Amino acid sequence: MPKPLPGMRLLRSLARLVAAATPKPRKAPRKPRSKPSEKPPVPLELRKHKRPAVQAAPGKWLAHHVLTHGQRMAYWLYLPNRPEGEFAPPSLPLIIMLHGCQQSATEFAQGTRMNWLAEKKGFAVLYPQQALRTQAHRCWRWYEPAVQQGGGETAVLVNLVRSVCEQHAIDLRRVYACGISAGAGMAAVLALNHPELIAAVALHSGPIFGAGHGPGGALRVMHHGDSAQATLAIRGLIERRATQGMPPMPALLIQGEDDRIVRPVNQVQLARQWLHLNGLDAAKPTRTVSKPGSRSGSRNAHEVQDYIKGRKVLLRVTRIAGLGHAWSGGDPTLRFNAKAGPDASRMVLDFLSKHRR
Repeated sequence: MPKPLPGMRLLRSLARLVAAATPKPRKAPRKPRSKPSEKPPVPLELRKHKRPAVQAAPGKWLAHHVLTHGQRMAYWLYLPNRPEGEFAPPSLPLIIMLHGCQQSATEFAQGTRMNWLAEKKGFAVLYPQQALRTQAHRCWRWYEPAVQQGGGETAVLVNLVRSVCEQHAIDLRRVYACGISAGAGMAAVLALNHPELIAAVALHSGPIFGAGHGPGGALRVMHHGDSAQATLAIRGLIERRATQGMPPMPALLIQGEDDRIVRPVNQVQLARQWLHLNGLDAAKPTRTVSKPGSRSGSRNAHEVQDYIKGRKVLLRVTRIAGLGHAWSGGDPTLRFNAKAGPDASRMVLDFLSKHRR
């Protein structure tokens, strides 16, 4: 191959020097991204869930928020379709549904399918949502002493419930609290601090009331319970309310026997708390019913123990074989929901609907 002439080499060298000395055109500076405006949620018209296989219930599905005690809490509200005019019911019962850790309010609504059942029975359903800035995993802080005594999220939830009751035709004698896991712990705290507001509770996979006293303590309670603290907490509650009195608080307790997050020991100790609270004989239940699982696997075997006072079931304890830390009979496409029954949502509505304040 012929070597380049000396003049050619010189020209190439000069071209490289010119190119190096010529300033490259600068790219226009990127405009800083504007932060999304923190507009409050506004009432939404009926909309379908993102999953096309899941249809929205036919009532009104509203989103809004409340700002109280320096905290902003988003919530969703389901209002069933009602007849108008003289056939319209004067007021609706209300269920407060409190999600678990790592869940959102809308995921809890979809996973439990509660809106569909509430539509059939004529219930309104309120889904408050824990803010990420309050707790990084959206856990309700049922384990904090201030919350257990009525402060923090407890006070915010109470104001939210009262606001919703004022804005909509809600029957104040039929307001109920329900939750799973941390949401169940929070539902118990809410009900026991405000028994004049909450007529009954349903606690699915819930920890004992009044123990934990911090995140580390909460984890120990979830795994091992705390029998001594459980007893002290209920006695302390009754003493604090000595002047006001503590009315009966009906409760449905649902627990999976294979739950490794909130272990079954919690249900045993939670049942003792509610027996003591309601003045029930802990020696044996009034009625026990055992139901086998289905051959198809659509339903797990479970046992239901009822503690009855007068004609009312004040405590119902349901233990479900083969169920882990998940809502029984829920939408299995979402976390913390098990396809196999029994249908926890149906059990919750059936139990709560028999009680009023």
